[in-house]
Amino acid sequence: MSPIMKETTSPSRADQIKQAQVALQSGRFDDAAALAAALLSQDREDQDGHYLAAVAARYLGQSDAANDHINALKQISPDYGRAFQEEGHLLRQLADPEGALRAFQNATRCNPALTASWQAQADLLNAAGRGPEAAQALAQLERIKALPRELIAVTNHLYEGRILRAEEIARAFLRKSPHHIEGMRLLAEIGTRLGVHEDADFLLETALELEPENIQLRIDHIQVLRKRQKFSAALQQAKALLERDPQNPVFLSLFAIESMQAGQYETALEAFDQVLAALPEDPATLTSRGHALKTYGRSEDAIASYRSALEAAPNYGDAWYALANLKTFRFSDEEIAQMQALQTATDLSFMSRIHIAFALGKAYEDQGNFARAFENYEHGNRLKRRQTRYTTEQMLAEFEAQKRYVTADVIAQQSGKGCNAPDPIFIVGLPRAGSTLIEQILASHSQVDGTLELPNILSLAHRLRGRNLVSDRDRYPRILSELSAEDLTALGADYIENTRVHRQSAPFFTDKMPNNFRHIGLIHLILPNAKVIDARRAPLDCCWSGFKQLFAEGQEFTYGLAEIGSYYRAYVDLMDHWTQVLPANRVLKVQHEDVLSDLEGQVRRILDYCELPFEQECVNFHETQRAVRTASSEQVRQPLNRAGQNQWRAFESYLTPLKEALGDVLEQDEGSEL
Repeated sequence: MSPIMKETTSPSRADQIKQAQVALQSGRFDDAAALAAALLSQDREDQDGHYLAAVAARYLGQSDAANDHINALKQISPDYGRAFQEEGHLLRQLADPEGALRAFQNATRCNPALTASWQAQADLLNAAGRGPEAAQALAQLERIKALPRELIAVTNHLYEGRILRAEEIARAFLRKSPHHIEGMRLLAEIGTRLGVHEDADFLLETALELEPENIQLRIDHIQVLRKRQKFSAALQQAKALLERDPQNPVFLSLFAIESMQAGQYETALEAFDQVLAALPEDPATLTSRGHALKTYGRSEDAIASYRSALEAAPNYGDAWYALANLKTFRFSDEEIAQMQALQTATDLSFMSRIHIAFALGKAYEDQGNFARAFENYEHGNRLKRRQTRYTTEQMLAEFEAQKRYVTADVIAQQSGKGCNAPDPIFIVGLPRAGSTLIEQILASHSQVDGTLELPNILSLAHRLRGRNLVSDRDRYPRILSELSAEDLTALGADYIENTRVHRQSAPFFTDKMPNNFRHIGLIHLILPNAKVIDARRAPLDCCWSGFKQLFAEGQEFTYGLAEIGSYYRAYVDLMDHWTQVLPANRVLKVQHEDVLSDLEGQVRRILDYCELPFEQECVNFHETQRAVRTASSEQVRQPLNRAGQNQWRAFESYLTPLKEALGDVLEQDEGSEL
């Protein structure tokens, strides 16, 4: 009889990590090192593998190996607090107290729940005779220790990128302790990171009613109000904070930022100058001041402010990218060399690493070094993908739900029941498709207010989805067929009322949130007299421009060539669906290339569609003085030109994934010039 072969299964990654942790706790450092090596043999970029290997090597006295793993870990996860904490332990062991202190400070910057790093900071500061700073570190330590263990776990998960697990624990905790202030604040922070700003606003407002003197709550609330574009409310809150302590640089800075967001640029600049009088080399303030100057149209002054930020802090990536994002700015060879050197630094923050990658991509593209440019654009996008939960599959499912539930029958059944206000002109499409140009043309008309990329339609869609996103993912848009005339009218009126804060005195206004194309069915039903303009651009031009643009938030599909190609293709398909199910000529398609070829003809066409009389100022759009907050702000202040066309051609050898994802959309498009 042949022997019976026992089936063996390899331990899972989670089991290997647990075994390594137990080995470390038991003092079996050789075993822990071997288990970590096994993890790394399966994936050279395994975060836990490098961390466990670094700890084991330190205990084994292998400082060079420990340092190598720490440096690898910081390259893989630049904001992983435990990497800096482990570096601090290693540097203390190597008798480098100053280096250790910096590492522990970086650790708590990345993850404020690391109690060992707060304790180490206090010890090192006391040893250096810096008693007051040591007391502050101990106060932070005691604050963390006083938290319920669930909230310490939430903080760790939140700052180590496990947001959904953090949300799960936070919600379970608040079911038991519904009025716990820090629990509410942490859940609001989770909501903000997930883009659910309406829920975060409600949580923080409720927490402030319970504890109105909590400064951190108020600061968090101001930031959420800003994300919801409730700029007047945010400014009011910032003013209230400043009145408490008019010399406080943090309060002054918040007041400056909120004044800028509210369009009060002179006030903002005065407040930034006050901050800089107290903190003359603060890179964040200098950069924010540059943003205000740029939006105000003072580009040369903005450049000077960004450069001052970099003189004070050469590794401040936000300022490097701000220069690149001016579009008309060109980096010097010396500045490019500076950024190249920074890319190899191990203490560069995660976002600075991303910012510098995109800035270098722009710098090399301007030089004609397209290989290096693509390398940096790809690197920056690859880093950004680590921060996102976006998947093409989920996006396609959402688009299919719109097509499945918002049919011609539903449109016919529900049409004519919404709010009759004709005020909004929606400009939809993909980012970098020419929507800012169309908005600038319309905002140059005496009867149109140019506003922003307003989040209100997205917020209404989120509200209609409800909270059961897993068990009932398609509740919206399915619910559109079930809403009463009163419901639809109320939703439209809600939109009109909540966007009023962005308007001035004109009878019409623009809303150029590009992602609203997903919700044109909703827009039609709640605002049947609103206008909708589809800003369309040749696919390769549009997709390549999106790939090399670092968006602040909300455009997660742009962080990969295949992803952005699939998104463009699905967008075209969904727009075809709206054309089929909506009344004829409900949406005006404006091809960017047509605007470039015949500006006045297209301006007249757009104004005719919007039922507006022709005004020459719309053709002379670049002379219109207004704040423009998008990446195209510099371009729309110049006469029309074709500089943005066919930029993808220099990178064509790298674009196979994009072309494959676009598929037959390329063949249908005449503007691609393949």
